[in-house]
Amino acid sequence: MDYSDIKKIFFKFQPETIHHIAEYGMRFGIKLPFVADYLVDKFCYIDTKLSQNILGINFLNPVGLAGGFDKNATMIKPLTALGFGYLEYGTLTPKPQSGNPKPRLFRLIEEKSIQNAMGFNNDGVTKIKSRVEKLYPFSIPLLANIGKNKVTPNELALSDYETLVRELKDLCDAFVLNLSSPNTPNLRALQETSFINELLGALKPLTSKPIFLKIAPDMPTSKAIEICNAAVAAGVSGIILNNTSIDYSLSPKAKDFGGLSGQIIKEKSREFFKAIADEIYGKTVLISCGGIDDAKEAYERIKMGASLVQIYTSFIFEGPGICKKINKELVELLTNDGFSNICEAIGVDVRK
Repeated sequence: MDYSDIKKIFFKFQPETIHHIAEYGMRFGIKLPFVADYLVDKFCYIDTKLSQNILGINFLNPVGLAGGFDKNATMIKPLTALGFGYLEYGTLTPKPQSGNPKPRLFRLIEEKSIQNAMGFNNDGVTKIKSRVEKLYPFSIPLLANIGKNKVTPNELALSDYETLVRELKDLCDAFVLNLSSPNTPNLRALQETSFINELLGALKPLTSKPIFLKIAPDMPTSKAIEICNAAVAAGVSGIILNNTSIDYSLSPKAKDFGGLSGQIIKEKSREFFKAIADEIYGKTVLISCGGIDDAKEAYERIKMGASLVQIYTSFIFEGPGICKKINKELVELLTNDGFSNICEAIGVDVRK
């Protein structure tokens, strides 16, 4: 069976149920003899045209898996065998938490999109740290996506981020600060220049690892640019654009809670990225996320200024071959445009 057949079976289950089944299959399947070698041979694509060093970190290819898929760092090995250039684990919080009430994950099948209201459900930093300790340093870059606990009031949020950086500073290649999930009450209120200045001021002395800020796509562009410029001035290593959207007008089937991801936010994310990249490209590293499902879209974001891209929903809808397909076709696009390495294509549309 190819993935289209498997997907028909998967989609008969509730989304969260099949996620747990897939997680179990990947965790234990990778331990079987020859499975890892088979997956690498089938799903990985390596070409020096895609390799780059960013902030002292080596990336074999630019396609990463966004935070939220491997919340508890249980699937790092099998996901690596599927060809990702880097992985985020998390979002994790200092204390374990169960997340929001179920059901909290929904498919918009015709739109190849997902709506989630998970709420940072995770095992907490102690358990997750013990898992990553057995792996790190790892063969590809690992980014720790961190957030505050739901019960932590915003005025004490800084302490949660400090705790997580202290605990994980030797177990990741970079941090991603999640202030932009719509599923933790009042979290997006922290997307203000005053808190970002305070947060980066507190975290940078705690770690030498790069720190990325992930922001939401639903604020006015002017405010997003203000926040990004403030973060750059405060010493952020890069910006990830963007998290899920709460623009429920994008689909008549959307619920009035949770965040939208997938093709439904592709255009919104592309326009949001372009508007911000046109203002801050060259000042910091940019990573684009949101609706990326093929090499053409990834290449557009790269030419707009993205050094790296992230996928999530397209991994679910297109299957385990998506990284290889994107990377192989990216090489063709780079070659056709006369570029010998991806670095030469980054930001070419901004510089025109």
